[in-house]
Amino acid sequence: MKKVFKIIGITLLVIIVLLIAAPFLFSSQIENFVKKTINNNVNAKVEFAELDLSLFRSFPDATVVLNDVSVINNAPFEGDTLADVEEVTLQMSIKELFKGSDEAKRIDEFNVNNAYINILVDSLGRANYDIAKVDSTSTTTTPADTTGGFSLDLQHYEINNSRLNYIDKGAKMALRLEELNHQGTGDFSLDQTELDTDTEAIVSFEFDSINYLSRNRVDLDAVIQMDLENMKYTFLENEAHINQLPLTFDGFVQVDGDDTNIDLTFKTPSSDFKNFLAVIPEVYAKNIENVETKGDFVVDGMIKGTANETYIPKLDIKVTSNNASFKYPDLPKSVEDINLDLRVLNETGIVEDTYLTFNNVKFRIDQDRFAANGSVKNLMGNMLVDLDLDGTLNLANLDKAYPLDMDLDLNGILTVDASTSFDMNSIEKEQYQNVKSSGTAAIKNFSYKSPEIPNEIKISSARVNLTQGNVSVPELNLTTGKTDLQATGFIQNLMGFLFTDQELKGDFNVKSNTFAVNDFMVAQTEEKPVATSEENTSETPKTEKVITGEEAIKIPSFLDVALTFNANNILYDNLKLTNAKGKLIIRDETATLQNITSDIFNGNIAVNGNVSTKTETPTFDMSLDLNAISIAESFNGLELMQGLAPIANALQGKIQTNLNLKGNLNNDLTPILTSLAGDALAQILTADVNPEKMPLLSKLDSQLSFIDLDNLDLNNLKTKLSFDNGAVNIQPFDFKIKDVLVQISGSHGFDMNMNYKLNLDVPAKYLGNQVGNTLSQLSGSTLQNTKVEIPVGLSGTFRSPQINLNMQQAINNLTSKIVEEQKNNLKDKGKNALNDLINKQLGKNDQNQQTATDSTATTKPQTKVDSTKTQEKKIEDAAKSILGGLLNRNKKKKDTAQ
Repeated sequence: MKKVFKIIGITLLVIIVLLIAAPFLFSSQIENFVKKTINNNVNAKVEFAELDLSLFRSFPDATVVLNDVSVINNAPFEGDTLADVEEVTLQMSIKELFKGSDEAKRIDEFNVNNAYINILVDSLGRANYDIAKVDSTSTTTTPADTTGGFSLDLQHYEINNSRLNYIDKGAKMALRLEELNHQGTGDFSLDQTELDTDTEAIVSFEFDSINYLSRNRVDLDAVIQMDLENMKYTFLENEAHINQLPLTFDGFVQVDGDDTNIDLTFKTPSSDFKNFLAVIPEVYAKNIENVETKGDFVVDGMIKGTANETYIPKLDIKVTSNNASFKYPDLPKSVEDINLDLRVLNETGIVEDTYLTFNNVKFRIDQDRFAANGSVKNLMGNMLVDLDLDGTLNLANLDKAYPLDMDLDLNGILTVDASTSFDMNSIEKEQYQNVKSSGTAAIKNFSYKSPEIPNEIKISSARVNLTQGNVSVPELNLTTGKTDLQATGFIQNLMGFLFTDQELKGDFNVKSNTFAVNDFMVAQTEEKPVATSEENTSETPKTEKVITGEEAIKIPSFLDVALTFNANNILYDNLKLTNAKGKLIIRDETATLQNITSDIFNGNIAVNGNVSTKTETPTFDMSLDLNAISIAESFNGLELMQGLAPIANALQGKIQTNLNLKGNLNNDLTPILTSLAGDALAQILTADVNPEKMPLLSKLDSQLSFIDLDNLDLNNLKTKLSFDNGAVNIQPFDFKIKDVLVQISGSHGFDMNMNYKLNLDVPAKYLGNQVGNTLSQLSGSTLQNTKVEIPVGLSGTFRSPQINLNMQQAINNLTSKIVEEQKNNLKDKGKNALNDLINKQLGKNDQNQQTATDSTATTKPQTKVDSTKTQEKKIEDAAKSILGGLLNRNKKKKDTAQ
């Protein structure tokens, strides 16, 4: 007995050792086998991070795990990702590990976890999933390698938490599956077997730019009879849900070469009208369990025929409801007298012959009735639309009868009696002469509230007339906040705007007594995730719009309109414009201003240019003509003026200027000063100066005793300036402070730092009698004609200026000037003496001989008594003494003032 237990123990130990060692013994073999299978059969770049082999994970079977698998296409889809899979597991019998490399290994089960599958079909019909290698030497299309590889004799498979995109550009079709979970159980080793499947996903389906499903939750529990030999799949027990709408299927799908034969019928298992609410996505329909319903709702469809490159199956899908109603328990009103008669039909199998009809579609809320009839023919091609609308609707009743998930408040009475007929090609090509429309639509006492807008929008009355392809708007009266608008005009392409992605085109005349720009400031929002409970973490993360607190003016991207306007008052921030006229063109998220004129700052302004909010940072490019505006008012009202001419703070008077500027804007469309570039030509018409309002002028007035800013004359002063990169550059200009000529040049920044040079040409009489007489004696000129050039540097900021007198340059200028004048005086005296001598010898000037003798005597200094350098040194010392004394007096005066 002990021997038996010993043998059993040894056997178990050997088995355990083998189980532990097997992954190390076979993993390399399995990895090489997988790579060989891929290389022999797949024309794509397939990679995986690692391969693990486990005998414990699904004992007694072996499990092969591939991590981070990617499939990247070669030409003609080179670089595109066909598949990106986090994990693939293959389960097989342990004995499959001992098969040779040329023998097929049978897979019993496989799982795909967290996969992204991206299927593309281009306009030429080429598919990126067609990556199987074909034997080029064979006369028939066969796989390149028919030996070895894996044999899918499956018993079970799963696809968990995956995504699938299918985009067919030729067919203009896009299918997207999110949160895809699918599993099937059956015996794929048999020719005839039943497959028990369970599928759920969030489905979006788009065909020819029309969304038929938009993130609708779909699930299907189905038992399918599989005839693998004939590729025929027949529905047995099954039930599907689209959102909450139940459907059951009967029939089969069979693949026959390039053809797919379909014979399916489907219907709702019950006729309860609650099925209609179930079609609506749950996020909008809310909880329908306790909704009171009456009447029926039936979906009954047939799809039968062959699908291939030429034909589609014949279709006959009916949706009907009669005398139905519903009422949500928490809402005060119900929707009554609901009738639906929708039908999608194709009787030929030709895709262009598919059409939709909707007859006697109507409903009633209280006494308001609304009805629609029409058809859409050639549904898959150039759609032919025929539509009639008739009814009255009180918008305030909508959220009282149906749980609208909108944080807004609607009111108003909408009435419609209109019909239209058109084809989509004419709409897309803007051939509106082919559109036949007639009727009217009107709205009264409309109001709209939303947290995203600052004020309630009210439309007391608006009317629309439909004639042929045009839509005229003979009446529109709107108010919001301080703003009132009255508009008339026409819309060129209402159908194109409603049924395609065209911008709304029109031309309007607008009048307003008051237009406040801030009434149209839109609150900025951003998407933020909504917190979910732990048990719902598997659901799609929900988001909501949250107001950030910032406000912005955004030019709508869907508008292509021209507005000729006349506004008595326009309010923008703290500015007020009166008698504003001009034309505004809104196109491509850009507002173009043409010949805009207005009264402002006790003058007037003319504007041409554009503002664009197309980019993340708004931009503008403007030409402004400001005529006879108040300097003080414009300085207080315009930040731009404060940056361009800070000195204007101390001026009272009138100015005119021509401004060309461009740059970036803040969200409220005020300019970002540091981004500005442009130039300006300004002329001061009249101006009085108050130095006390500008520290720079006050400091100049106190530090330079020889000038009096009360005598500053800026009338008719012209100057030109340019600005770029936050700096304002002033071209040199001059003005007078009584007899003192001042020339100024330099620049400053919008940060108020400055770097200016002032050259003052000061008459000597303003420097005091002693200084003035000394200068007059040195230069030989009269006091009235003697002037001193004093250069002054201005730095620091306008609020805290630094005044620098360049004494050395002033001394040099004064010295050079005196020396030059003395030289000129000596030359003049020498010329006079020579003339007298000549006249004396010629006997032509006897009476002036004595004068000539005296003059000759005065020329004696021309003889070399002192060197020129010595004379200039004396003059320079005298100039330094004069200017030094002048500075000392200024400094003492400044100290006394302090």
